[in-house]
Amino acid sequence: MFIEIDFNSDEALYLQLRNQIIMGIAADRFREGDSLPSVRQLADTIGINMHTVNKAYTVLKQEGYVKVDRRRGAVIAIDIDRMRTLEELKKELQVILAKSTCKNISKEEIHGLIEEIYEDYR
Repeated sequence: MFIEIDFNSDEALYLQLRNQIIMGIAADRFREGDSLPSVRQLADTIGINMHTVNKAYTVLKQEGYVKVDRRRGAVIAIDIDRMRTLEELKKELQVILAKSTCKNISKEEIHGLIEEIYEDYR
């Protein structure tokens, strides 16, 4: 993990760290599901206080860039809400599609219904 911290900058260290991680995500150096170093490990590597790293991770969590997992620590989770919603939708669709299969409704008819409904939301 490559992090550049400018100790002479007026910008707070935790914000610099936060920004570096966000830029790493944008540059595809960090991907969905990647674990970030532990607070202690990153603090030691960069040479900053653990509380500073913890604050950066907390801000990243609040902003929806990471989730905190008890076993894995801070994990890149940009789309966690989207993924959760897709999983819930999948469960609901399984029942709906099972009902349609029982009533001999074709895949094409289902697709047509979906297109028709989506038009209402555009």
